[in-house]
Amino acid sequence: MEVAETADTLQVRSHVQYNTPDHITPSNVHPSPLEQFHIWFNEARNAGVKEPESMSISTASASGIPSSRMVLFKQLDKRGFVFYTNYTSRKSRELEENPNAALLFFWREISRQVRVVGRVEKLSKEESEAYFKSRPIGSQLGAWASKQSTVIGEDALQTRLKHFHQRFGIGEGAEEADVPLPEFWGGWRVIPK
Repeated sequence: MEVAETADTLQVRSHVQYNTPDHITPSNVHPSPLEQFHIWFNEARNAGVKEPESMSISTASASGIPSSRMVLFKQLDKRGFVFYTNYTSRKSRELEENPNAALLFFWREISRQVRVVGRVEKLSKEESEAYFKSRPIGSQLGAWASKQSTVIGEDALQTRLKHFHQRFGIGEGAEEADVPLPEFWGGWRVIPK
């Protein structure tokens, strides 16, 4: 890649083009977009794409100011695409105000991207709890300790993690414990339009 820089500009002057061996036509895709996503997701996994579950989610405030960030896709069912997060985060606040979102999966290694646009809904507490219980103990405690979308001081997260280890009586290195689902944490489903 050729880049030109000055004190106040950064300009990309060349780019490596994608290698697109196949073209998408109605005759070579599944009639169900969700089934086609299954096929492409598995192609990405099998091709060695790093973190094929990484996706960008774009939300907008009630006044229409957009915001994007990376999250991890966790499930696709007949209703839509699921991810989990802190319900006090900026993305969750924006989804409450404006229940629409756009997802983008980018799999550079196979020259493919998938866009999803739709309305959102919160998962039930039962669905969120089932997933939460499947997570490693460190991730469960991290959900309690992390105050997403807030500025924290140095060592603040480690201090909060230590607090929740003590609160739930979990020793260092424990692989099993009964950590309850935080009220402020759970899943969202993006229902494609």
